[in-house]
Amino acid sequence: MSNVAVADAAAPSTAAEPFLIRLGAGFVSRLVIIVPYLWLLFFFLVPFIIVFKISLSQTAIAMPPYTPVLDFSDGVSGFFAGFRDLNFDNYAWLTQDALYFRAYLTSVVIAAVSTLLTLLVGYPIAYGMARAPATIRPTLLMLVILPFWTSFLIRVYAWIGILKPEGLLNQLLLALRIIDQPLVILNTYTAIFIGIVYSYLPFMVLPLYSSLEKMDYSLIEAAKDLGCPPTAAFWKITFPLSLPGVIAGCLLVFIPAVGEFVIPDLLGGSQTLMIGKTLWNEFFANRDWPVSSAVAVILLLLLIVPIVLFQHAQARAQEQDK
Repeated sequence: MSNVAVADAAAPSTAAEPFLIRLGAGFVSRLVIIVPYLWLLFFFLVPFIIVFKISLSQTAIAMPPYTPVLDFSDGVSGFFAGFRDLNFDNYAWLTQDALYFRAYLTSVVIAAVSTLLTLLVGYPIAYGMARAPATIRPTLLMLVILPFWTSFLIRVYAWIGILKPEGLLNQLLLALRIIDQPLVILNTYTAIFIGIVYSYLPFMVLPLYSSLEKMDYSLIEAAKDLGCPPTAAFWKITFPLSLPGVIAGCLLVFIPAVGEFVIPDLLGGSQTLMIGKTLWNEFFANRDWPVSSAVAVILLLLLIVPIVLFQHAQARAQEQDK
């Protein structure tokens, strides 16, 4: 009789254990989702709202150098009354001055060309790493990541010593009698392309390597057995299977390259017109925070477009796989 009573008393606690386990698992899964969203909220959305609010204000000789709008210092009523002071004159100014349009266009073109060059250089490297013996792949991966152990600014300054007229590259070419006089590379767009490709190459190689390493290379062997030439097998099998890595690598290179400031300033010279330098000049030289904020907002909206297209392509690919 006592054994039956003990069993009946233990039954509810035993039945509650799966519920508690499910509850704990559900909390953990929600926490995993919530943490990234909180990160985006505090470190992306809130700063973006602040910058957007500044872009709707007017320049003033004060500190900070703009007239505050939507300020809670006057209470809730003052906050809502501040909506009447909002204006889009700064955005209208950007459409009237051709300088900003040319800066945006030049930045997009330079970023696109640099991304293509980085893909052409990075794809063979990633392919060679994926086909290398498994024992040396970690070493090759470390060599790709190795430049990150040095400051980005120091690496860009090193290219000045390499590309300047009396630099290492010209000395080597002159010593080999390949050229008769030093090449003018520094302070040109060629130097910008070299700097961007060198600096962002790991961001292209790593996603490509991740995609190529997971590929089933027995498909290539089967294609060769069926008489498919190596070039055709690459374009029909290898490259399509590596497209996720190609798209991810291109986005990782293109997006930061559009707003790049350090490389164009140090390697491209003062005449280089890119939106990153234009933004810096408006913010620090002209101290026009509202206009510079408007430039930053438009730049961000410009960069959202490829991200949305990538997500749309990924969603369509997943639907096709299903």
